Amino acid sequence: MRTLLCYIFLLFSTAALFSHPSAGNPKSEKSVLLLWWNVENLFDPQNDPLTDDDDFTPEGKLQWTEKKLDLKKMRIRHLLTAVEAHPDYRKYPDLVAFAEVENRNVFEETLSQIQGIRYKSIYFESSDPRGIDIGLSYNPQTLRPEKAKAYSVPLGRPTRKIIVAGFSAEGHPFHVILNHWPSRSFDTGWTEPKRLAAARVTRHILDSLLVGNAKADLIVMGDFNDEPDNKSLTQVLGSSFDAAKVKANSSTLLYNCWSGYEGIGSYFYNNHWQQIDQILLSAGMLDNRGILAPDNAFRCFAFSRLLDDSGKKPYATYEKRSYKGGYSDHLPLILKARIAK
Repeated sequence: MRTLLCYIFLLFSTAALFSHPSAGNPKSEKSVLLLWWNVENLFDPQNDPLTDDDDFTPEGKLQWTEKKLDLKKMRIRHLLTAVEAHPDYRKYPDLVAFAEVENRNVFEETLSQIQGIRYKSIYFESSDPRGIDIGLSYNPQTLRPEKAKAYSVPLGRPTRKIIVAGFSAEGHPFHVILNHWPSRSFDTGWTEPKRLAAARVTRHILDSLLVGNAKADLIVMGDFNDEPDNKSLTQVLGSSFDAAKVKANSSTLLYNCWSGYEGIGSYFYNNHWQQIDQILLSAGMLDNRGILAPDNAFRCFAFSRLLDDSGKKPYATYEKRSYKGGYSDHLPLILKARIAK
């Protein structure tokens, strides 16, 4: 197991990893930096009698303790400092969305100790049996929040809510729609109807936002537990790899940012990189007005410490219920959107 001393070394080495000379740099363009990450069970060690969190207690099967939580939170903050130090970004994300968060308190505590930024959160408790939610935070210095709402997915067994939140940057409005769809556990085909149901809710949200403005700037992010070519994405949500087709069908299609991407996926399963975490954009994000996404806006963010010793899969907190002490079993996604002049 890697120790806290290793973490401290990493913290000081991050700046060197992404160092760049300050002299002669062009003035940074105005941008909105968004990060999506399934952080793999950001739980506190207290037992919540209303949820099935017994495994994540000191006495539970995973022997989850305050010490392990502290390391988990430091891993997450280290990732955010790595983004801030990266020459392509040079700032903390303006918007951070995490999947698999147990409660508002552990979410806000994790982000509150980052030096140089004070995030504000938008948080909705879900009715998921395990008590896991989507946590959303934003930088109030760069984003102005508007209305936010959580939508339930009509299933017999409760699942995570789908969240829509409005913001404006430099006076330009945009919306994010956050998803953590039902898992593929037991059998992909058997669980597919659940993800189709979640996709229909997300599609309903999109339609309600696009009906008044077909060029609205919409960003759909999440752990969909389906890949870009699955029915829930292509047939229900309208995911497409063809930007020209999305522009021509602005009311029905979304541009999938994995289009043409040459890097690794966000999740590793059965010796295969998967693209189950995704960012999709409305046609309004592909024009030259308001908030827009240039060709190089998207990245699955990975550096060596986010991968295990083999370098071939994410450095997870747990692997087959064995504690590894890593970051997460998913890699984060980043979108660097530009603000039109």
